[in-house]
Order: sequence, then structure tokens, then C-alpha cells
Amino acid sequence: MTEDAARQGRSTRRAFGGGLLALGGAVVIGAAPGAGLAVGAESGSGGGPGAGIPARRTTTLRRGPAARAGLLAPHLDGLVAEAEAFLAPSPAHPWYAGAVLLAGRGGTVALHRAIGSAVRYSAYDEKTGTGVELPPERQRPTTVDTVFDLASVSKLFTSILAVQQIERGALDLEARVTAYLPEFGGGGKRDVTVRHLLTHTSGFRSWIPLYREPTREGKLRLLREEKPANPPGSAYLYSDLNLITLQLVLEEITGRTLDVLLHDEITAPLGMHRTRFNPPPSWRPDIAATEDARPPWSGLDRGMVWGEVHDENAYALGGVAGHAGIFSRAWDLAILARALLNGGAYGRARILSPASVELMFTDFNTAFPGDAHGLGFELHQHWYMGAMATPRTAGHTGFTGTSLVLDPTTDSFLIVLGNSVHPVRSWRSGSAPRVATANRLARAVPVRPARGRTAWFSGMASGTTATLALPPVPGAARLECALWWDTEPDADAVFLEVSRDGGAFWEPLPFTTARPGGEPLPHPAGAGGGWSGRVWHRLAAEVPAAARGAVPVRLRWRYATDARYVGRGVYVDGLRVLDTAGRPLFDEARPADGARVEAVGWTASGD
Repeated sequence: MTEDAARQGRSTRRAFGGGLLALGGAVVIGAAPGAGLAVGAESGSGGGPGAGIPARRTTTLRRGPAARAGLLAPHLDGLVAEAEAFLAPSPAHPWYAGAVLLAGRGGTVALHRAIGSAVRYSAYDEKTGTGVELPPERQRPTTVDTVFDLASVSKLFTSILAVQQIERGALDLEARVTAYLPEFGGGGKRDVTVRHLLTHTSGFRSWIPLYREPTREGKLRLLREEKPANPPGSAYLYSDLNLITLQLVLEEITGRTLDVLLHDEITAPLGMHRTRFNPPPSWRPDIAATEDARPPWSGLDRGMVWGEVHDENAYALGGVAGHAGIFSRAWDLAILARALLNGGAYGRARILSPASVELMFTDFNTAFPGDAHGLGFELHQHWYMGAMATPRTAGHTGFTGTSLVLDPTTDSFLIVLGNSVHPVRSWRSGSAPRVATANRLARAVPVRPARGRTAWFSGMASGTTATLALPPVPGAARLECALWWDTEPDADAVFLEVSRDGGAFWEPLPFTTARPGGEPLPHPAGAGGGWSGRVWHRLAAEVPAAARGAVPVRLRWRYATDARYVGRGVYVDGLRVLDTAGRPLFDEARPADGARVEAVGWTASGD
């Protein structure tokens, strides 16, 4: 099952340090030193990649307090409280029966918490719309090591395996799929490329019921004969079929099945010992149950699914599929997150070169605004990344209630594993717990004031307007301050406004900003929004003369958010108003001036 309803609202190429080359319109990743090998092999140990590379280690994980991770503990506590709220009706039913939460920054896992139940229900009663609870002694609480069906988060593993083969020269990103699967070209798919599969621009429909065909050959025939809904490369349409096709390509070029590739190329090198397709029966007590799968809501009649893949097509493909089927626990996913944030290595193991990781986190879908996508990874998606979303933030979700979010800008990562289809898929909707927990982790990363101990902070509330007004000053002056902002693009913004009639009417005041070492950027509409790079910007604005004689001029900041998502917010610091000779008419550093600032919704914050 997919979450394309939430994925509503680009083909570019970049070069990375010589590791990524554009040749004749094709993207080629140069074989990086040590690619696919263990970093730290003895110098001169052989003539292949990695020979002569000195031994080195990369960041590995350890548990530790929030302070060691550079995070604010109260907001991590708030993250848990936010997640626990969704164990209750939200609004009609619990969003999940249970979940495991893991959050960290750098090499420190500062939060690893289990909430709720891994197994709570024996069935779903469609007549009453209620779950049939197991006796208390047969219910199972989640633990930090509970294993979850990752659903579509599995797509990330298939994508990593594909990029490994691109890195090794066995797979060409710009090659047609028919170069590897000649029979794939039926139905108008001859021009579909590997890149189209990885970026969901192939034109495939989101999903077709492959499970209705009784044989594997019948399922593959449906895939071969499928006609694109759009011409390849002309639109973004999230589709399971892309990653199922990519699985077939990988198995063809390597001669190994996807489950073997997963073990040999990712989980064994990284030590992800509780991550695999088709977990054995001995794992079942530690696995979270999913759905009472029966028609009409499920395509198959299987009863309560526990220890087997939930997705119907993956189940029909023997539990091993490119789009779904992997089971894992939070700690294993944290290892993968840390490896990617390290540039493809974890400890002494390397699964990708830094250039390959950079490629996976690069937006190839700039032609489709709102659907930013790297190779396999979704980028900059507030609908589940919340305030962690930046142009560099990468991640994915799974229909069963799972998600993984990586923010290279702050070196932080968040894993939410829930069983939100337990006992039935209709009980869950949207991504509210993912957004709420991501907002909390984003808030836990401190923003230090530009000067002094505190700066004015707008807060991160949705559907609000917050104002920060300066006391009256004579006109014909200059405003200077420092500004930091990160808001939901095209929705939330901060406005600088001026009133020349004492505050009855406000109008935009144009300003310029400049990041450290950068040139001034004009804001003619008097507004700032979107992503500014997590750095303080110098701001300057010319304050006009008063409209009528002695009526003083008022200045204010106004931060307005819509009802949906938010960014990390806005900070203002070092507010000064200077006269034409450069003398301060107002300086918030002076206690008497600072006390006259009127803050509604803004707070003085040290972080």
C-alpha cells in the first residue's frame, strides 16, 4: 500500500567534487575510493578500489543525554508526549496501537522510547467499527527492539542497492530499462529510464493488483503490459511499480535475489542484524502485528497479519519486493541513517561513496515543484518531515505507520515506527504523529542568539499571527537587526511592516538581507519565507518619514502561519533604529528601550 494521497503538492544534474560526471547526457558516478569495500583496509592491500587508502573510522552510535547530542532535553520529552497523545482517539481512533521513537544528532541517540502495544487486537469487528482486544495476558507491549513491517520505507533499501550498482558501473542511471529487461518495453514504456524509476517519473500508475494473478509469470506479465499513465519524464506520480521494476533490474544484472542483495550489501556490512525480508518464525514474538486483512478493505483474506508482510503485492511476490517487505527495528534504521549522514560509511564499513549519497539527496524533480525527489529519497516534504524539512532533508514513509527522516543540515535523524494499521487500515489517516514528533526534534536543535543571551522567537504554532512591535520613533531613519528564518514555503512568512499614523494602518516595508559573506538580497515586498540556510542574516531597511507632521512612525514584525505545517520559525535579534547621522534612536540592548518592545506571540529565547 502507498501513501500517494499525502504526496500531492524536478530532472537536474549536479557535479560533486569530480565524483559525479555528466557524459553525453548521462549521469555517471565515479568509483570513489573504497566504494563498496570496508573503509580501513590495509594500505596497498590490493589493486582494486580502496588500495592505498589509509585506515579511518566514521561516526558510530552510542546512547547519551540530550546535551551530548547538542539537543534540548525538554523538547525531546515533549516529543514523547506528542507521540503518546496519538495512542488515544485522534480524533476517532488511535493513530497506532504502539510505536518506537528514536531521535539523535551526530553520534548520539538521545531518545529511544517504546510506547503502547505491539500486539493488542485479535480482529476487527466491521459491524461495530471496533477492534477485538486480546486478553491482557496475550497482548504484547512494544519494546525498543520491537520489529516493524517497514512497508514503503523498504524502497530506500532498493534504491541504495541500485545506486551501489551505478557506482560500480554495472547500472547506468540514464539507460533505458529495456537495456536490462528487453521485454519491459511493451505498453509504451520503451523510453523509461532507471532514473525515472528512482524518481517516480516513469509514468506508471501508483499501483495495480498484481496479487490477483496466481503465478509469478502472470504478475510479471501485468507489469510488462502496463501502459504509462503519463509519458516518461513528463509528470511525478508515486508508484510501487517503479521499485518492483527496479528489483527485477537488480536481480538481472547481479544474478542475486533482492533479499540476498539486502543482506550482502547493506545489513551484514552495517551490522543491521534485525533487518530482513521474511523474518523467521522465531522473530514473531518481537514483531508488531499489523492488520486484520480481509475484504473489502484488503485485497486478500488473511486474518490478523503478524510476522508476515502486510502489503498484498509484496506478500504475493513471496515477501520479497522492491517496494515493500522489509522488517526492521529502530536501532538498525538509526545505523543506516548514521551511515548516510556520514557520507555512506559506518565504523569501518562503507556501503556508498560520499558522491553517491550526495546524489541520492539531490533533487532530480525540479520540474515538478512540491515533489522534490532524490534517488529513492523524498526531499523537503513538510507533510511528514514537519519543521525538520529543508531542501536537504531526506526521508520516506511506510503505509503501516513507519517513517525515517534525515536532516544533513543539523546532522539529526528521527525514526518513528508505528503499527497504525492494527487492527485495520481505516483507523489511521494523515501523518499527524510524524509531523508532531518532527516539529519537536527540530525545536530541540538550538538556535543561538546573534548577540547576547536571548533573541526574539516567533514560536512554531500553526494557524496563528504573532507580532513584535517597536516603540514609536521619528521617521526618516534606518532599521538594522539580525534575522533568522525557516518557514513552510509558499505558506508561512514573516513581514516587516511600518505604520505612519500611530498604528492604525500597517504597510509592508522593503528590506535587504545578507548572509555571512554574501551580497545583499532585496525583499521588495517586505517579506521573508521558506528556507534561509540556518544562518543569521544582516537586515537593513529604510524607514520612511511620518505621514502627518509629528505623528511618530511604528515598526513591527508579523509572523503568519497557515493551519497546516510550520517550519522552525523566525528569530529577530539586535534591533536598532538609527537616525540619518547614525545615532541610535532605539537600541533593544539598552534596558529602557528593550522594555518597550511589545511582543504578542513572540518570546525572548536563549535557544
